[in-house]
Amino acid sequence: MSPSPIKHLAIIMDGNGRWAKERGEKRTKGHEAGAESIRDITTYCAAHESIETATFYAFSTENWKRPKLEVEFLMKLLDRYLKKELETYQKHNIRFQAIGDVSAFSKALQKRIRKTEEETQGNTNLTQILALNYGGRAEITSAVNSLIQAGKSEVSEEDISRALQTPYTDIDILIRTSGEERLSNFLLWQLSYAEFYFTKTLWPDFTAKELDTILNTFTQRNRRFGGL
Repeated sequence: MSPSPIKHLAIIMDGNGRWAKERGEKRTKGHEAGAESIRDITTYCAAHESIETATFYAFSTENWKRPKLEVEFLMKLLDRYLKKELETYQKHNIRFQAIGDVSAFSKALQKRIRKTEEETQGNTNLTQILALNYGGRAEITSAVNSLIQAGKSEVSEEDISRALQTPYTDIDILIRTSGEERLSNFLLWQLSYAEFYFTKTLWPDFTAKELDTILNTFTQRNRRFGGL
């Protein structure tokens, strides 16, 4: 059995709030610590021999239900993160891309997102995707509607795949931290044949070492894609 190559990794980053609560801190401290973990995992992926894309679930369409002050903090944290990480992107030859409906964000944050995408679009070592105001059902619905508007009366799987915001390789492995075992409306189309791995580690404590162990285990799996 030959090792399964890992080209596209997806992560549901969960557990920031619990991490902060365990330490008697505000939830905002957990989100700040979680942002540091994104940097560590992204640079690991950039150095990995086969990973081409790493997609992180950063803010879902359901996250607007959180307290207003927490949402406002997350928006500010995202702006600071992108401003600070531009140097990391350039140093490690990482392309940044956002998926989701970012039009719901402030004009300033939208500008930051687009500016970061533009300044890193020529980087080729890794594509880091942040799913922002993202929902898997919304992405599929939008893709189908765009095909209808283009005059399609019948669509194929390939048509839908090309119309999605993430027209890259399918996901090879999905990791969710904090012990929860659900998809939470994340990349529903792209996860059709992905391997799943759930760890009890809270996201701020998730390290490149643990990821390396998970990926080494993954490469030993025999992915049959419906065959024998």
